[in-house]
Amino acid sequence: MRTLASFAAPPLLLLAGTGSASAHVKWFCTYDVAGQPRGLEQVLCTDFEWLTGLALVCLMVGCLAEGTPLGTALLNALDRVTSRIRTDTELLVRCTLGFFLVSLWGLGGIILTPELKTDASWISWLQLAMATCLIWRRTMPLTGLGIAFLYGFATAQYGFFHLADYPVFLGVAAYLVLSGLGISPLGLRPLDLVRYAAAVTLMWASVEKWAYPEWTAPLLAAKPQMTMGASPELFMQSAGVIEFTLAFSLIWTPLVRRVAALILTGIFISAVFEFGKVDAIGHSGIIVVLLGIAADDARRAVRIRDVVAAPAWFGGALAAFLALYYLGHEVLFGTAIIQGSWPVI
Repeated sequence: MRTLASFAAPPLLLLAGTGSASAHVKWFCTYDVAGQPRGLEQVLCTDFEWLTGLALVCLMVGCLAEGTPLGTALLNALDRVTSRIRTDTELLVRCTLGFFLVSLWGLGGIILTPELKTDASWISWLQLAMATCLIWRRTMPLTGLGIAFLYGFATAQYGFFHLADYPVFLGVAAYLVLSGLGISPLGLRPLDLVRYAAAVTLMWASVEKWAYPEWTAPLLAAKPQMTMGASPELFMQSAGVIEFTLAFSLIWTPLVRRVAALILTGIFISAVFEFGKVDAIGHSGIIVVLLGIAADDARRAVRIRDVVAAPAWFGGALAAFLALYYLGHEVLFGTAIIQGSWPVI
């Protein structure tokens, strides 16, 4: 059995500079959504348990720190550093989405995200019109409705399971509609809705890293430095656990989610240097959303129950997403959830 240090090193190195955790593999490699995913008995191995345990310890430490003077000082520092982003969050979202939609129009033949190809020429012009609507606040809801329509159109073309990778688009659509109309249904701010959607998107994507690590094999073969000495197997497990933990953190306490948003922003931006223009365009929307989350100064009192409840909620979210992914895949494509026998732990 490996030592704890051997499991701690890959995640720490991964956070230091790799873009593999954030590059969307479907944009760069061959994939088969209907193919047989790796069996759960292979995913839920000893390495996975160590990595998940380490991630949970980090989450609980973050929660503990939040209720201390150090946590308050960090929140105050974040408030000062991100004040301009907080003031101009909506403007930044509009400008970034405008860049994103104009880029899609220029590339042509794409529905919202690089691997969703289409021969319908009118989609490019619709996306240009949606970008134009972002110029005025009153027409922002039209862009939001356009994004929701294109998401539904892509779902009809590519299937529900494929588009389950991208609920963040629905969150962005809700943000634009609600911000443009100036409403907060049930007390939920537009930024809260897009934050939840981003968390769901990234947690789903992390499960895909465990289910289909072979999709990333060509990237790791072409850029072996990304693994930083770890085996491809351990690297992909680490990447998935880090992404899932940071995504879960987006729905947790204020300091934890703001720090997680900053780390994710750094990872996504670093991926641009590794993977270039396609990655910059494809991830521009989620990057600006993460910046808005990092700048959000909404606070609430952090109680000991937040720390105590963290393992249960984290474990429940992990189990729920694994179940949704594998059961959904079995229902839609008839694949087996478990291959062979369960490992002895």
